Amino acid sequence: MAGRPRSFDRDAALQAAVEHFWRDGYEATSISTLTAAMGVSPPSLYAAFGDKQRLFEEASATYFARTCEGLDQALALPTAREAVQRMFDDTARVHADPTTPLGCLMLSEPLLAVQRDEVRRRLRDRIDRGRRDGDLPPGTDAEQLATFLVAVLRGMSGCARDGGTLDDLTAIAATAMKAFPSPA
Repeated sequence: MAGRPRSFDRDAALQAAVEHFWRDGYEATSISTLTAAMGVSPPSLYAAFGDKQRLFEEASATYFARTCEGLDQALALPTAREAVQRMFDDTARVHADPTTPLGCLMLSEPLLAVQRDEVRRRLRDRIDRGRRDGDLPPGTDAEQLATFLVAVLRGMSGCARDGGTLDDLTAIAATAMKAFPSPA
């Protein structure tokens, strides 16, 4: 026997969960809030996802994969400067989009430190490549610069959560780009 078919769209349910975790954070998001937003009963949620923690893990993995698609496109640009500028531009635009929750789930949720570290690692690798390609000075500390860039991203997320505008976010990005090393 194959079992009873699910009576909900798993992808839509995950998107609803992402939005609530994004808006309110893991701790403040209740099972009753999730089931109402996802259009499922508590037994269906538990049957499909296990528990709140496993739902969060799957929802945040979905969110992170989408985030990394854009990040990887930016990091593929010809120079490290272009890559970081695109990353900041994309971040500002997404944070200022009125159709999405404010800020960034990955950058603000304490439970997602591993994902933030992965972003930092990808930035470090791109900076290393830029240094090897000659579009960054030879003495550029890739680890330190990547850590700084993640801090800027987190600051942009916090600004957006506090109601910052696209102009506010692009100003933060422009200031950060002034600190970004130029080729020697």
